[in-house]
Amino acid sequence: MAGSDILGSGGFAVLEREQYAPDVFRLAVRAPLIPPRARAGQFIIVRVDEKGERIPLTLMDFSDERGSVDMVFQVVGTTTDKLSRLGVGDCLADVVGPLGRPTEVEEFGRVACVGGGVGIAALYPIARAMVQAGNDVSVLLGSRDRDHLIITGLFEGLDAELELATDDGSVGAKGFVTELLSRAAENWKPDRVIAVGPVPMMRAVSVLTKDRGIPTVVSLNAIMLDGTGMCGTCRVEVGGETKFSCVDGPEFDAHQVDFDLLMSRLDTYKDEEKESWDRFSGTAEDYHHPCEQLER
Repeated sequence: MAGSDILGSGGFAVLEREQYAPDVFRLAVRAPLIPPRARAGQFIIVRVDEKGERIPLTLMDFSDERGSVDMVFQVVGTTTDKLSRLGVGDCLADVVGPLGRPTEVEEFGRVACVGGGVGIAALYPIARAMVQAGNDVSVLLGSRDRDHLIITGLFEGLDAELELATDDGSVGAKGFVTELLSRAAENWKPDRVIAVGPVPMMRAVSVLTKDRGIPTVVSLNAIMLDGTGMCGTCRVEVGGETKFSCVDGPEFDAHQVDFDLLMSRLDTYKDEEKESWDRFSGTAEDYHHPCEQLER
């Protein structure tokens, strides 16, 4: 699904832009072929401009009626910086999806949905699907401060219990989201836990639930390139076997994931990423990617 495929009907235009925190944004982008096939837990791969890299972003929402997908991201490098500078009417070069295996959704019983940082956005369609499937859902959200505790209003609109935690105590309980989960594990006894967020948080969740024998699923944010299982860039080790996050995941049994290897691979290109961002920052002030650029 290349950018030129649907230029005649608007391309991958930015329909909405919202800033949640100084470094966290939401874009709603026109991509009418994706919503009819999209399911909770899946992701897209985007390329901002013709010289840009491809990055995976988990879907926060998708609308058949509007023909759009919603993505939430934190500015951590060149591509996310470019994305943050786009405005309504700008266009992305490519949006490909839906990719990956959808979340396994059925009536499990009591489901604890645990989200941290920008993973909160990716957790929303999963929690919504679990509620719609008839589960008793508890949503536990954590972030470092008030600004980064995003989209709580959307979760309040679900038929689910909602608990919040921040590292600095500015909203909800003071401490980590794993402390909320620990109490829920003792008092509420979930039948299943789903965690989406920073790798250290997901690993901590995995350790906590493994000790208690609670089945747990995590969504892995491995480095990714083509998103179709061909390049092997997103390989992770699960249960002693090599898996590809893009086609075997992104969700896996948390108790089988080699988190040390995952964290090591995520650091592989840190120096190159910093160099790229430093170069872009020097020319970024007026960055835009108007749709007309794609029509030439």
